[in-house]
Amino acid sequence: MDRKSILVLVASFAVLLLWFWVVPILYPPVPKPPASQTNVVGALTNQAALSNAVAPLTSAPPALVAAATNGIPQALVAPPAGPDAPEQIETIETPEAVFTFTSRGGGLKSVELKKYTEEVGRGSPRGRDGKHLVELNARAETPILALRGGGVFGADGACKLTRSSPRAIQIEQALSGGLVVVKEFIVGSNYLLQARVRIENRGSQAASLPEHSWSVGTASSVSPLDDPTVMGAFWYNGQKREPVAPSWFENRSFCMAGVPRLLYSAGDGNVQWVAVHNQFFAVAALTSSNQPASKVLVRRLDLPQLPTPRGKSAPPFGYEASLAYPAASLPAGQILERQFTLYAGPKEYKTLSRLGGNLDGIMGYDDFFGWFAKALLLSMNGLFTFIPNYGIVIILITVIIKLLFWPLTQASTRSMKRMQALQPQMKALQEKYKDDPAKMNKKLMEFMKENKVSPLGGCLPMLLQMPVFIGFFYMIRSAIELRGAAFLWARDLSRPDTLFHIPGLDWIPFFGQAGLGLPINPLPLLMGATMLWQARMTPVTPGMDPMQQKIMKYMPMMFMVFLYNFSAGLTLYWTVQNLLTIAQMKLTKTQTDPAPAAPVSPAARPPKKKKQV
Repeated sequence: MDRKSILVLVASFAVLLLWFWVVPILYPPVPKPPASQTNVVGALTNQAALSNAVAPLTSAPPALVAAATNGIPQALVAPPAGPDAPEQIETIETPEAVFTFTSRGGGLKSVELKKYTEEVGRGSPRGRDGKHLVELNARAETPILALRGGGVFGADGACKLTRSSPRAIQIEQALSGGLVVVKEFIVGSNYLLQARVRIENRGSQAASLPEHSWSVGTASSVSPLDDPTVMGAFWYNGQKREPVAPSWFENRSFCMAGVPRLLYSAGDGNVQWVAVHNQFFAVAALTSSNQPASKVLVRRLDLPQLPTPRGKSAPPFGYEASLAYPAASLPAGQILERQFTLYAGPKEYKTLSRLGGNLDGIMGYDDFFGWFAKALLLSMNGLFTFIPNYGIVIILITVIIKLLFWPLTQASTRSMKRMQALQPQMKALQEKYKDDPAKMNKKLMEFMKENKVSPLGGCLPMLLQMPVFIGFFYMIRSAIELRGAAFLWARDLSRPDTLFHIPGLDWIPFFGQAGLGLPINPLPLLMGATMLWQARMTPVTPGMDPMQQKIMKYMPMMFMVFLYNFSAGLTLYWTVQNLLTIAQMKLTKTQTDPAPAAPVSPAARPPKKKKQV
């Protein structure tokens, strides 16, 4: 490799490191359009933003599209707020949570989870110990199952809360034209609620009901350490789960920031459930089997920035979802009734899978890598019943995976050793056909085939283990079981094992954290050291020039850079995996391995005789 190629490679690596730091400076995000001064929730006043926001609505009913072009879909129009009206509050407490209902909007205001605190780590167990508990829908603009829509739903009638039983709440709201909205909530176990909502026409004339929606709740980060890229929404169309990720709202291409989108709409009368979620918790609403919603509406909205117990602030935005229904006519004396099952709790696979309706799709385990994530999560929880320490369980799973791949890795290492023994003959071939690269490659392949070695032998074990690594990444990223699980110095295996920060170094790309400085994470450093150790022990690929060999030996440092701020559980798995690989390589080197059949040097091989014609 010449000097120019080396400079190009180094420059490319530098650009890769600085890319996500430089791009926001060169191409700053396009500001969101300002909201109008009316009381329309999230009104869109900028025409450029409007074209992006209503683009997904082209398949919606014409009336819904027409309402959106005036600023916002009618199904999302909130009634005028009454801040001066007294708020009536009722709470229902279960062993798992505290459910708070409000008369403002007439719905479930918030859910406080008694087993989970906002900040976790040493000295902060999952319980009431003076810490702030996780509160779902806490900063939302509307309560869960608030009814919104234009026309008759635009008038804010007074809501009356009545406790019909120790675990049941009834909310009644009178609207214009003799319409009355009645909501009944029954709190169950496992973070579940059964809800039945009725729109009753108690008047003497038929009522025309416009497009309307029922709010499902708002997801926001509960801690400044939460990963905001995991936040968003999911919905199920009866066949597959559809994600609504932050990237859709950012509308960002590879190097340019587009106009942010504010509203997502999808569905064609087939919405069976919708959920909003952050990294570890979710709020979901399942419709009855014979009453799927016509549309799902998801919007990104700004929220009040509330400080957390340590003084830092969680990201001041969230995602709100709603179940939309089409316009209808309700004759006098008739009732329009819908039933929902609500879930407000942790993203715990065991609990979600028992609820049915494919609600476990909230975990994101329904793709190829998700299969590995699900298998790893079930294995981890199974072992935890015998070994109550998730750090030790991760190490044990890594050992089991290594034993399963041991024969393949062993064969690969022996193949590389045989290839290293053939290096002199291969170098002779390269020298002989250096002026004809195509012929040189052909001869090299023939020579390796004769001696039963493969150039891919060293890469194959790594490629086969990549799905397991990605599965670990998927699983650890949202596994509530690892939240607050401590191991050695790591206070939380779902987050980096940061011991302390060096102030003033938060500008360093990939490493620095805004407002905190440079975190010191020991596990990624140990992982990088073991990867360098492993690279130095790996036999050199024949034909590689010395400069390329040096680059390959230090290439593992790139992985350390990318994984430096990843969860401690993931870097623990990778570090143990590297140590086991090193131990296997040392063991293989001590074993006597039969040398390959004495190859004939290509240069000394006699020429083939020509056939007599």
